[in-house]
Amino acid sequence: MQKRLILGSSSPYRKTLLERLNLTFSCLSPDIDETAQPNESPTQLVARLAKEKAQAIINQNTDTHNSIIITSDQVACLNDQILGKPLTHNKAVHQLSLFSGQKVEFITSLQLTDTSNRHTFSSISHYCVYFRTLSEAEIIRYIELEQPLNCAGSFKCEGLGVALFEKMEGDDPNGLIGLPLISLCKGLRELGINPLSA
Repeated sequence: MQKRLILGSSSPYRKTLLERLNLTFSCLSPDIDETAQPNESPTQLVARLAKEKAQAIINQNTDTHNSIIITSDQVACLNDQILGKPLTHNKAVHQLSLFSGQKVEFITSLQLTDTSNRHTFSSISHYCVYFRTLSEAEIIRYIELEQPLNCAGSFKCEGLGVALFEKMEGDDPNGLIGLPLISLCKGLRELGINPLSA
């Protein structure tokens, strides 16, 4: 029997990315505390949260048997300092002002959990964005146009955010948006689902 796919996320960006694989899936939103623990590194944080999101989906929903649950988490880091979603206009202006002329690393975790046998696949992807030197007027105008208040790093690279960059560097640009599809395809194949199978 074909396993169900569940995307453990309320993110419209992750949903749009997963739709690219032409697979049938449903979405469930995990309810967890995403606060970093004392002395937790950015990589440890995103790995733990992806794992906890999968467990929360299993605990909070009765109909997850024979499923593969896809969970992910992401942080933006400037000089090893974790930067979350800005949520307000002023914080978005502050973040992008800090990023001006700097390299920002995005660390994205991925976990696939097979609920029938508890087999898992996990990975961490790193993607770097080099920001050009930005004027205050450009920052304010960008935020007005794209309203990236719910995005880690205060920008949408799939939209006008690209106008903020000098260059981008990494293995999978989808990881920057929130779901590394190359790793996801690898994990799905390891758990018995190949997007290219007839």
